[in-house]
Formats: sequence, C-alpha cells, structure tokens
Amino acid sequence: MTAKALEMLAAAGAEEIGHPGGTLLAHLRRTGELLASWGARPALVSAGLCHAFYGTDGFRVALLDLDRRAELADAIGAEAEALVYFYASCDRKASYPGLADDKGVFVDRYTGVHMCPDLDARRDFAELTVANELDIAVVSPGFHSGRGQDLRALFTPWRPLLSEPAWAHCRDVVGATDG
Repeated sequence: MTAKALEMLAAAGAEEIGHPGGTLLAHLRRTGELLASWGARPALVSAGLCHAFYGTDGFRVALLDLDRRAELADAIGAEAEALVYFYASCDRKASYPGLADDKGVFVDRYTGVHMCPDLDARRDFAELTVANELDIAVVSPGFHSGRGQDLRALFTPWRPLLSEPAWAHCRDVVGATDG
C-alpha cells in the first residue's frame, strides 16, 4: 500500500466518511490487507486500498473525479488504477449475473459500454468484490445477518474465478459451499 495513495485518501477525507464498520478509510485499508493476506499481487492489493476512489454502484461517494484518473495512476500505478476504474465502473445489476461466464456482459455504468472482459479481469474483479463485501460482513454484524445469504448466492457461481484463500474466506464468513 503506497504512502502516496494513503496521502490522497487522507486529503480526500476518507477518514471522515462513515462506512459500515467505521470509516471509509478503515474499510479501504482492511480490504487491501485482506487481499494481501490472500496472496494477491501488489496491483490488486493497491486496487483494494483504493477501490472506492471513484465511488461504486453500491457506494456513490467519490473521492476523486474521473477526469483526475492520472493522479491516482501516478500514486498506485497504471495497472492498479485500471483495476480501480473497472471495479468502480461496474453496473452491478447488469454485470454480476454473468461474471463467471466467458461471454457474460459487463456494463460500464459511466459510459454505458457493454463488454466481455477476459478471464484475468473477471478474476480480479471477483476477488476485489469478495474482499470488499466480506470485510463489511465481518465488521458489521447487521450487514452479515441481513445479506449473508445474498452474498452466498452471489459468490457461489463465481467460485471458478476465486483464489483458494478467497473461497475459504467465503466459506468461513457466509457459509459458501462448493455445490
């Protein structure tokens, strides 16, 4: 996790923004740390730390305007920033159901573009989504009791996209099963 990214998060007020389980900054740090504990490569860990910079379909607060993407890329690298954008751009309702399918459509909520991401992009997206959601489930018992079943239903079809450590965490937190 880069110092420059943490400086940008502080400057954007992430430690002042409420989020399930505390502040947005605390959640972002935990998400990056969870990905690191699963053995994710550095770009994905950095994307976990910064995944909400542009807001998301589930958390609309943006810390940085899209026209300032180059600043985030400067802080965390172009690959990690591209992962942040990809994650933030997801139209969840349209994209989640087909994520595990090679021909599943991913819809960019900013541009309306429909695409079929390659396997690596889908794996990164799934891993980051699982880390994000499971962090919230762990630190916010009300979230877990209300959405645990939904998360299990969402993540089970994504099993082929997830690393073994991520899948084990799904089993531990939401009771996901292999079949």
